Amino acid sequence: MRIAVIHGPNLNLLGTRQPEIYGSETLADLERRIETWAAKLGLQTTFAQSNDEGSLVSAIQDAATDHDAIVINPGAFTHTSVAIADAVASVPIPTVEVHLSDIRQREEWRSVSRIAPVAVKQISGRGPVGYRDAMRHLVNRRKMASTVVSYGPGPENIADLRSHGRGGGRMVVLVHGGLWLAPWERDTMETLAVALTSVGYDTLNIEYRLLGKRPVWPASGHDVEMAIRYASTISDGVSVVGHSAGGYLALWAQTRQPAIPTVGLGPITDLESAQLHHHSLNEVITSGAPTQLSPEKTAILIHGSDDEIIDPEQSVRVGDDCRVEVVPGAGHFDIIKPEGPSWELLVDVLG
Repeated sequence: MRIAVIHGPNLNLLGTRQPEIYGSETLADLERRIETWAAKLGLQTTFAQSNDEGSLVSAIQDAATDHDAIVINPGAFTHTSVAIADAVASVPIPTVEVHLSDIRQREEWRSVSRIAPVAVKQISGRGPVGYRDAMRHLVNRRKMASTVVSYGPGPENIADLRSHGRGGGRMVVLVHGGLWLAPWERDTMETLAVALTSVGYDTLNIEYRLLGKRPVWPASGHDVEMAIRYASTISDGVSVVGHSAGGYLALWAQTRQPAIPTVGLGPITDLESAQLHHHSLNEVITSGAPTQLSPEKTAILIHGSDDEIIDPEQSVRVGDDCRVEVVPGAGHFDIIKPEGPSWELLVDVLG
């Protein structure tokens, strides 16, 4: 799979241009990182950068002749260029739009993208790893198609539905993490969704209300409840798997629906303790979220011993309440990787 990585105006100045916003890496540094990530994903990459709108249109058109997909950071043309949007819409290969900074949290004019409506996804505000995630999304998109469904009335109540195609069976509702921060969306659970569907589960990989979509609590918890109810109407049975903050939401939802089998992957169970390291959680706490959870006996928590984002103690502290498995040597994101050390354990506990 060949990916064309295209950069727009002023991105040639990375490393010197507003490093407090865009970081200290040069464009050459970033391209080397992208090549490393691509190799791990089994991809080939080519690179183009221009400050000229017409050259970017030509790069998009040319990519369609010998590439399978495009990752583009259009720079300031994001907000103004109908020509680039038309080019993306005109080529027969998928495009992911990427931004180093979160354009939704900057000047109001930056929050509008002319490219997003014709791209298959926008990733904004994750820094350089946004490019890795864009390529991973394109790989997953090629591996397995999904259908976007609405599980509730709000614009955030959407999910990717994947079916193993054999009829019947159990559905796994996947709840992503990210500390309720807007840059982190359901694509972070996409690889896990594809893998679980490949081994025989239907999956519903959900979005929910994040910080900036007030009130984040209890709205995000109610979103997960709605998703579980929706899943139960289209499947023979439901399990829920939540990662990090998504683990908190999954475990909270289980306290209201105790019969639902629930797995927390590196979950938050004590908001106040986690808030000492992640200040974004303060808004979740002040909006009224329970600061501590006591999972149901039927819950299973899987935590990596080397998790540096959510302390393994978050799971260990409730070990008398439910089953807790600490996976030696695993980090925060290792436990959501199908090739990771906890994959077989997860499949086993899902049954």
